[in-house]
Amino acid sequence: MRKTTRYPVTKSNSLWQIYKTVPLLKVCKNFIVIQLGRYSPSLKLKNWLYRTFLKMKIDYETALALMVMPDVMFPEKISIGKNSIVGYNTTILAHEYLIEEYRLGDVIIGDEVMIGANTTILPGVTIGDGAIVSASTLVHEDVPAGAFVGGNPMRVIYKKEEREEKMRTQSRLETEGSNRDVT
Repeated sequence: MRKTTRYPVTKSNSLWQIYKTVPLLKVCKNFIVIQLGRYSPSLKLKNWLYRTFLKMKIDYETALALMVMPDVMFPEKISIGKNSIVGYNTTILAHEYLIEEYRLGDVIIGDEVMIGANTTILPGVTIGDGAIVSASTLVHEDVPAGAFVGGNPMRVIYKKEEREEKMRTQSRLETEGSNRDVT
């Protein structure tokens, strides 16, 4: 289950009440900074913009590819660890506006995580260290450290141990194949 806090609303749906939940000027500032970052070819500049103006927690040597879309309402709820890669056109949400409520949740992406292009990460999700998220995945629940996940809805393809065993087997086969080529 995702870790979100629920805030009930009355009268109209929660999106109609958006500026009661987040200031309009904050959204305008965030939108401008995110648009500059989305198109910036400089990873250092993008990370600096997001850390400085959006209060996102992005470690150094983390790479957000072109067109990554952090949450425009609550980017300060996003944390990305060291040496991680977030692929092209990925969306990272920290909010959900629904009919009778809105929900907020921290998104925590660990160290050395690789997230494929066009992925959507929902609020309240933690992606563990060393995990790999396949392209076009809907991350709707926590991802265990070292796991390889993918799909819509997301499912675990390999757990950390299975992935490591598969890599050892592949490495052994490649070594045996190169040894045959030499003889």
